[in-house]
Amino acid sequence: MPRTPDSEEPASDQDEEPWLGSDEVSALWQVREHWLPSVARLADVRVRTYGGESRGTWGAAPTFYDYHPGDARRAATAVAEGRVDIPSGWRLDTPGGRLAEYGGLFAFRLGCLAFLASVLFGVWMLVHELVSS
Repeated sequence: MPRTPDSEEPASDQDEEPWLGSDEVSALWQVREHWLPSVARLADVRVRTYGGESRGTWGAAPTFYDYHPGDARRAATAVAEGRVDIPSGWRLDTPGGRLAEYGGLFAFRLGCLAFLASVLFGVWMLVHELVSS
């Protein structure tokens, strides 16, 4: 089953190549996933969006993007040759972009570790208090 969500353009052919997901395009362009829709606008790539429905007071559902395969490949060449002006913080092949991508993940993991350590310390203190009394 091809990943082709609803679009304004009617499907012309059942043999249409499946549109590319964010993971594939991120690897192709070497751009952080968060910035893919912005880079797609800069490179004139057709994008299909789905999701993002309102959940009332709970906000909105996540929005997902699929990218036209031909446009994405054309844009990959333009991005690699530097014809699309992309800030270095958006890219995965620059030190600033890698730091932003993996630094956030490191900070998240470090926060989880600190939380887990504090919970374990609290449990240890509670058990120690119960045993000593």
